[in-house]
Amino acid sequence: MLAFIIRRLAQSLIVMIVVGLIAFLLFRYVGDPVNQMVGIETTPAEREALRLRLGLTDPFYTQFFRFITDAIQLDFGISYQFKRPVAELIFTRLPATLELALISAVFALVVGIPMGVYTGLKPHSWLSNFFLTVSLVGVSLPTFLIGILLIFIFAVNLQMLPSFGRGEVVELGFWNTGLLTWSGLKAVIMPSITLGLFQMTLIMRLVRSEMREILRTDFIKFAKARGLSDRAVNYGHAFKNTLIPVITITGLQLGSIIAFAIITETVFQWPGIGILFLQAVQNVDIPIMAAYLLLIAFLFVMINLLVDILYAFVDPRIRIDVRQA
Repeated sequence: MLAFIIRRLAQSLIVMIVVGLIAFLLFRYVGDPVNQMVGIETTPAEREALRLRLGLTDPFYTQFFRFITDAIQLDFGISYQFKRPVAELIFTRLPATLELALISAVFALVVGIPMGVYTGLKPHSWLSNFFLTVSLVGVSLPTFLIGILLIFIFAVNLQMLPSFGRGEVVELGFWNTGLLTWSGLKAVIMPSITLGLFQMTLIMRLVRSEMREILRTDFIKFAKARGLSDRAVNYGHAFKNTLIPVITITGLQLGSIIAFAIITETVFQWPGIGILFLQAVQNVDIPIMAAYLLLIAFLFVMINLLVDILYAFVDPRIRIDVRQA
């Protein structure tokens, strides 16, 4: 098991080095950092002095090594737009994005798995047909349109929920959260549903198809022939075997939720790293863009690593392969 984890860590390290190279090329060759940092009144001599001070005249491999070393120390440079350290900007907004992503993922799992199990066990009931219709709507409608519809219904017409912002937040050391205040809880409802609806429908359809496929297998027929109750067969055997693909999709979708929260954060003006990245793109703020790329890649790599480790615990066949490898 330890060798398996070490191999996965080595593969993750290679991925991060490749992503770091892409981020460095973005940082180094998209635009001119000096032009972003000085005004038009700066003389050529002052520009060249700044270029030397920033190390932009050093060889490629020297600049790349310095970039990776600084990134490991969470030093991503100074934002061109905000004139503040990029790490400070990101970690100030990161709690908002992670909070939104986790609540969206919980919503997708808590709602999607029961709906998938029910539609898999009773595929011809009217409630299953209703769930499938809802899932079709969730897959078909774009995220921004879902957000706008929710705002129109619950914020404009019913005036039950706020249409933008994060509400009142509470500082807990380096972390800030809106889940401990009433306004913060109300503010997170619509963005989390908007962001998690697509993942919820995906999980529901995956669980449904896996349940229906497993219920047709020979070992399920054998379990029924032994006289086991429907509850034991459906939940003790069939549902357990749907966990592996669900773990895969859940892990990948959690990374996708964090990476693609930009649209939801823009619609609801949610103060997270997604909207910060969008502002960076609009203003060609390369340090923020490079740091965002590294952060998202790191989250994806860590999530995939955890999914691989969970595989080994959930599926006995994988544990045997790991021991034999």
